[in-house]
Amino acid sequence: MIESELDRAIAAMRSEMLNSEEYAKALGRVERLHGLLDNDKPKTLSKETILTVAANLVGIILILRHENVNVITSKALAFVVRPR
Repeated sequence: MIESELDRAIAAMRSEMLNSEEYAKALGRVERLHGLLDNDKPKTLSKETILTVAANLVGIILILRHENVNVITSKALAFVVRPR
């Protein structure tokens, strides 16, 4: 929906003269619509977040494997990082 409005605003800009007031209004609309498109894009995960999750999963797997052989103590769970 935002993309179609953006196309309409650009088409309106093409029909106006560069120095006109209508061109400035259309340019403002295009800038706002571009800002909305940027906000809709999903944010990427940082490398630190991915590494933290991977390390937690490895730790949990190690604890579970150890639990198969030995009884797990309550202190072993303190090594797992809890979300904040």
